[in-house]
Amino acid sequence: KIIKLLSDYNLFFIHISMTHLTTKQVAARYYELTSDSLLDKIYDELYHEDCVSIEPDDKLLPKRVMWIGAIKEKWEYFNSLIEEAYSAYCDKPIFAGNTFACAMGMDATLKGYWRVEINEIAVFSVKDGKIVSEEYFW
Repeated sequence: KIIKLLSDYNLFFIHISMTHLTTKQVAARYYELTSDSLLDKIYDELYHEDCVSIEPDDKLLPKRVMWIGAIKEKWEYFNSLIEEAYSAYCDKPIFAGNTFACAMGMDATLKGYWRVEINEIAVFSVKDGKIVSEEYFW
């Protein structure tokens, strides 16, 4: 009975570990989706419902947004501000523990503004295979 119990425990443990992506896998998938310009899929596939997004200031976007629905609305608003996009990039991620980071940016003209070049570092925290926070630094 002890061997069967231990065996059942190992099977349960293996099942649990296979159901969650590692931070490295989340980072790789994030990079893959941004490289393919599939940004809408990122939120549905990789983000936890109760995530948080933090900006460096609140001049253009809210400084702190909580919940995936509100984060999607924030990015829809940001995209509505773009009059013309000339280029965008996301560098390959680096990661440690439950965190990964990417350098990213874009060259665009914002409505009512001028042409801007945005370069930032985005830091993401992962828990149970989902992004639970994103924070941008520039």
